[in-house]
Amino acid sequence: MPKMKTKSGAKKRFKVMGSGVIKRSQAFKRHILTKKTTKNKRQLRGTAQVHSTNIASVRAMLPFA
Repeated sequence: MPKMKTKSGAKKRFKVMGSGVIKRSQAFKRHILTKKTTKNKRQLRGTAQVHSTNIASVRAMLPFA
């Protein structure tokens, strides 16, 4: 039986909180920032929760979290 492994891309992108909520960072904040408004960039700061429709697939990628 092979070992279960965590997807290395997922462990860099997601964080499972104590309550079971999965945190993620906001997208669209890496490059081409000159054409984005200051308000838009400010609202992309911080973290968000993974949507309920994606939680099952994220949990499958993080078997030990």
